[in-house]
Amino acid sequence: MEHLIVKVADLKLGNEIAEDIFANTSFPLIRKDTRITREHFHVFRAFHITEVPVINRDPFNKEEAELEESSTEPKLNETPNLKLVAHDVANLYKSSVADYKKEFTNWQSGAKVDVSKIRQLVIPIVEKVLNHRQIVAMLNDLSSVRDYTHHHAIALGIIAGSLAKKLGYDHGQIMQIATAAALSDCGMSRITNRILEKSEALTQMEFNEIKKHTIYGYSMVKDSPLLRPEMKLAILQHHERLDGSGYPKGEKMEDISMVSQIIAVADIYHAMTSERIYRPKASPFKVLEMIREDEFGKFNIQVVQALISIVGDLPIGLRVELSSGETGEVIFNQQNVPTRPMIRLSNSGEILDLSKKRQLYIERILG
Repeated sequence: MEHLIVKVADLKLGNEIAEDIFANTSFPLIRKDTRITREHFHVFRAFHITEVPVINRDPFNKEEAELEESSTEPKLNETPNLKLVAHDVANLYKSSVADYKKEFTNWQSGAKVDVSKIRQLVIPIVEKVLNHRQIVAMLNDLSSVRDYTHHHAIALGIIAGSLAKKLGYDHGQIMQIATAAALSDCGMSRITNRILEKSEALTQMEFNEIKKHTIYGYSMVKDSPLLRPEMKLAILQHHERLDGSGYPKGEKMEDISMVSQIIAVADIYHAMTSERIYRPKASPFKVLEMIREDEFGKFNIQVVQALISIVGDLPIGLRVELSSGETGEVIFNQQNVPTRPMIRLSNSGEILDLSKKRQLYIERILG
């Protein structure tokens, strides 16, 4: 089909690219037959592309044009400032952690688990983060060594809820999964503070006691009518691993429920990205690569890929800090390696392809 060379300034939404577009890259920045969207204009500016080949036909029919203009997808310059959203989430997160701590203290005194209260703590913050998935990659900045158990519970609710949405669960299931995730460590309330607050490495005997928290937790929620059976089972199974190396029963593969597998991925991700007494926190982007590569065979790859997709869903123009200490902005996302976008450095303007600079990775999101 005939194509034209069109200046970027004259492009219209919906124009179809006639040939793969390269810009000193070994892979196409934009593939042939792609329809131009608003985000592509940021890519053109970032790579100083001034003209592109497009197929010579109307970009949209009338109905398609109206659909594009009325799209509910926000324009980039209309997207809420991530820092403002993060600030709101941080305040809600802190109050949720404080309220969860009160519930946990009650459980330590022998009180029954009030599932409805945990739902009330979890649902508002999960609802907010579901609309701003980039917040998942910023949760490690909210957690602290002190009261880690309580931070972990709220963060698990957020991450597991986000995973459930990405995996296609309906709204009711998402909130059930988020609640179960927040309750997954409720059995820790049956472990002595001497072990929970220990600053040195646990002895084997102490670790064996910690492993009982899944059984304790299940016994604490099994009679609640507010949690579905598969959610209760997930509280028991969230430390099981597909290769049989987990606990409490060493279950394998199909014997581990899908909800358990979702919470398992959320659990290890948050644990590894959080500051702990015995080790510093790690970059969310580095941790995702470690889970995918070093822990291969232990976790459901579909769930891991969903988390990579969530954390790697970085808007063009987002400011980030690299492991080198340098700062820059995201200028291009690479679908095959979403945790390694292309970054333009703030100081020099140099463009880094993180998929080729394996020694570098995104340390944290600046907003």
